[in-house]
Amino acid sequence: MKYGFIKVASAVPFLEVANCDYNIGRIEKMVFDADRNGVEIIAFPELSITGYTCGDLFLQPYLLEKAEDALSRLVERTAETQVLVIVGMPLRVEEKLFNSAVAFQHGKMLGAIPKTYLPNYREFQEKRWFSPASDLQFSIADIAGHKVPIGHNIIFRCGTVGIGIEICEDMWTPYTPGTRLCLYGAQIIFNLSASNENAGKHSYLRSLISGLSSQSISGYVYSSCGYGESSTDVVFTGKGFIAECGEIIEEMERFDYSERMIINDIDVSRIQTERLINSSFKAAVSHFTDTNLTEIPFTLRSAEQSSAITRTVERNPFLPDTPLRDERCREIFNIQISGLAQRLRHMKTSNAIIGISGGLDSTLALLVTVGTFDFLGLDRKGIIAVTMPGFGTSKRTYTNAHELMSRLGVTILDIDITKACKLHFKQIEHDSAVHDAVYENSQARERTKILMDLANKYNGPVIGTGDLSEMALGWCTFNGDQMAMYSVNASLPKTSVQLIVNYLARINRFGADTSNTLRSVLDTPISPELKPVDAQKQTSESTESIIGPYELHDFFIYHFMHNAFAPEKIFYLAEVAFRGNYTRAEIKKCMLTFFKRFFAQQFKRNAMPDGPKVSRISLSPRGEWRMVSDAHSAMWLKEIELLPE
Repeated sequence: MKYGFIKVASAVPFLEVANCDYNIGRIEKMVFDADRNGVEIIAFPELSITGYTCGDLFLQPYLLEKAEDALSRLVERTAETQVLVIVGMPLRVEEKLFNSAVAFQHGKMLGAIPKTYLPNYREFQEKRWFSPASDLQFSIADIAGHKVPIGHNIIFRCGTVGIGIEICEDMWTPYTPGTRLCLYGAQIIFNLSASNENAGKHSYLRSLISGLSSQSISGYVYSSCGYGESSTDVVFTGKGFIAECGEIIEEMERFDYSERMIINDIDVSRIQTERLINSSFKAAVSHFTDTNLTEIPFTLRSAEQSSAITRTVERNPFLPDTPLRDERCREIFNIQISGLAQRLRHMKTSNAIIGISGGLDSTLALLVTVGTFDFLGLDRKGIIAVTMPGFGTSKRTYTNAHELMSRLGVTILDIDITKACKLHFKQIEHDSAVHDAVYENSQARERTKILMDLANKYNGPVIGTGDLSEMALGWCTFNGDQMAMYSVNASLPKTSVQLIVNYLARINRFGADTSNTLRSVLDTPISPELKPVDAQKQTSESTESIIGPYELHDFFIYHFMHNAFAPEKIFYLAEVAFRGNYTRAEIKKCMLTFFKRFFAQQFKRNAMPDGPKVSRISLSPRGEWRMVSDAHSAMWLKEIELLPE
């Protein structure tokens, strides 16, 4: 494997019913195509060597013998490939007939898995020909003179990677064989199927596959038979899916009269980590594993032999660029409102205090607060919005702040902090011409002091405006903008804040005039605005020029915290996701900055205020992230420094 990815394929060949020679010819061609594309495991449909719609021909010993002979030739003819191949065929064992999957690799039949559940309702009458896996007495089958392990308790294993196989109806049952195999250590389930077309059935099937991969924290590869099957009573057009942990990552086009194969990568290391984290999965393993399984070895390509990943790596994993993005933005905004509404109800207050800089984070926090007051039926004048210009406040952000507050109809306070800061510098004997951390942080703490005192005066909470990215990097002042009474953006990365504000502007959630101001905020470069402005009251400070692009940092946050990936893998994924946008050297530099700051700034997160979890990650020390403040980053930094540029 390369970085934990396994390249898998779901294939649907043309076939002719009961013509085994023709069928293995089509399968052979697709196996070689898959091998050239770096595929490591490929699945073909149920009964793909004979065809699913043979009917009573399944009871003809001649067909069964020819199917075994055809399989034997197929195994020999694909021996030079690296692919683990899974095909479907009828197997005669113990004078019974089993609808089976057979796995083979490098010219050797590795194992056979009989179907556990046989559909015998509506258009399916499989019990007329086949016996279920529970009727099997032996553990070895003779297939064309080859002694092959057979049974439903088989996992194919290569190192820490396990795969399981189920067949069609098995996945439609309350407790699927695939789910059971996952509890025994299979990370990917392959389903060989023959699912006919019915109006509306496809969407149900799609949700079922997604749900199974989510429930069992697994990869799921599905292949269902297509053109060439009989259409006497039902129609088969070929279906293929590749899913991972609840997400369909590749789907086959239907109603395309051709042989088709979909290829994508399943991240087995991610699956293993998710299972390690998920205590409920581990509990289920303890409750439902009491049978010894047969483990059959197979091989995967080495990391050096593995090809580049096929799958798309999303540049914004928090809010992927899909048709559902707007729905997610709306959902997140409503979760923020719900969290703040509960806090205000609990406090029995109709006031809230918030600092407005004219920048991105405070803009979203104000919109959430206004949305909450509207939701609760409170007067917007109860929102005490405070702009606190200082040494570095630019004309643009100051104008944006006042336009935003005015158009939203909140109470506006304008409190200049420059005199207070100068007095403070004098008191602590600091040279105000030295623009160091003392100079910058004193402004943040002065603003926080004002907000906290106003909170006492108006009996309302200070609404925090800082976001997840800033907390992860420690890009905030301890006991300054790091502190609040309820931080509505606490689990939102900077890139998500941008997207949600953009969404609210596009739908005119707060009116067209407000949307114009929001667009101006979005177009304003991100800056702390703590160092003096020039004569035109413009700032030259740019946060991203100091610490690196937020889209890279948010990418690192997601894959380090949610997926628990090692630096080398995160770097590889970033290369794929941002190819053409950043060089390897730029990604490496930003990654070093991220890990240095993430470890060094944990003490700020250990004292962070309450705030709602609205996406997949929270840094709250009371929630999912608990880390000591003096952990060492040396191992992570060493691995990053060794990465080639």
